[in-house]
Amino acid sequence: ISDTLGAEILRLWVGTTDYSGELSISDEILKRVVDSYRRIRNTLRFLLANTADFDAAKQALPVAELLEIDRYALVLTHELQQRVLGHYDRYEFQPAMQAIQNFCSEDLGGFYLDILKDRLYTTGADSTSRRAAQTALQHILQMLTRLIAPVLSFTAEEIWTVLHGNQHDSVFLHSFYAVPEVPGADGLKVRWAALREVRAAVSKQLEEARTAGKIGSSLQAEVVIAAAGGELALLRTFADDLRFVFITSQAKVVDSSVATGIHVAVEASVHGKCERCWHYRADVGSSSAHPSICGRCTSNLFDDGEKRFYA
Repeated sequence: ISDTLGAEILRLWVGTTDYSGELSISDEILKRVVDSYRRIRNTLRFLLANTADFDAAKQALPVAELLEIDRYALVLTHELQQRVLGHYDRYEFQPAMQAIQNFCSEDLGGFYLDILKDRLYTTGADSTSRRAAQTALQHILQMLTRLIAPVLSFTAEEIWTVLHGNQHDSVFLHSFYAVPEVPGADGLKVRWAALREVRAAVSKQLEEARTAGKIGSSLQAEVVIAAAGGELALLRTFADDLRFVFITSQAKVVDSSVATGIHVAVEASVHGKCERCWHYRADVGSSSAHPSICGRCTSNLFDDGEKRFYA
């Protein structure tokens, strides 16, 4: 372990070890702790990088103006904080740090941030869609920085210095962050939990298609989801934004005669690849002035920009 990370890794080892029993330490255990630390640190780096041009005092949007997935992310953020603070009150550091690690790897890295990259990187720099994403990221960054401070003290202080640049200030001079309340939180949780199950099924089929050499990246794919009943109604409400959730170039939903369950079909797109957003779209080259990019990228760069509602 390097000298710069040594103390922090040892603090995390203690924080993730059940001290009610015998404590174990070895090179193998510390390697796993290092991996856990990197997941948390890389998540925080992503949050910092993608809020670097964001002035919360001037550009933050009200919760009501955020996209649906942003509001859902804030619901998960608020739940995590309440759960971890409860553990801290009982000096239960192991479940607290486990909850933070799971949040960084599953809810953020494996879901929200993965979907968010397209909106952060391809929509207009000052567009409402991008500022909505940055507003949510700012709330998550503030919450996580303070939440890890009792265990990952040096990392939290390092981030605080980057955020505020005041040598006379410290993360330990502030209370835990007040994550905004999201109206209709319970409904959002149910709705997006159901969509995440569908996304898992789509991801499985995409991986099988990739293994078979049918597609390269998921963006090369077009998926057709056959569903019925409540699942069909749910998927249709997301309209064209569904493709951003699945990270595919196209996602169609069709009515199935099957009473329950869904069926996912994956095909490689026959369209050209946009060199800017990497989506395979029929309108790539539709603008003679910008022949190598798709219609939405042309709009995002030179016109009013695309409208996003859910993701």
